[in-house]
Amino acid sequence: MHEFGITRNIVSIVEEAAKGRRVRRVTLDVGQFCGVVPDAILFCFDIVAKGTLLDGARLDIRKIGGRASCRTCSATFETVTLYQACACGSLAIDRLAGEELKIREMEIEEAA
Repeated sequence: MHEFGITRNIVSIVEEAAKGRRVRRVTLDVGQFCGVVPDAILFCFDIVAKGTLLDGARLDIRKIGGRASCRTCSATFETVTLYQACACGSLAIDRLAGEELKIREMEIEEAA
């Protein structure tokens, strides 16, 4: 399960950004095509965060669906697979959403 390592990296990045302050909440954007199982990250988060500045923090995951733009007809459309053709039949598409895995925001306690 590579989600454990990914979760460790997320905790490390957030902890570094917190600069010694406790973290209350972390929000992630997880695209449906990024190759990560959101429930696995949720499962790992409390284990990995234990004993860090994120201990007890809430993890919110925003699942991002796939979207693409067609280079042939300029249509924008929802995608359910990585290689979905446009309604016009073209496979010349640019993916607009669905591959992201990023920390969207953090809620950090104010310094005392």
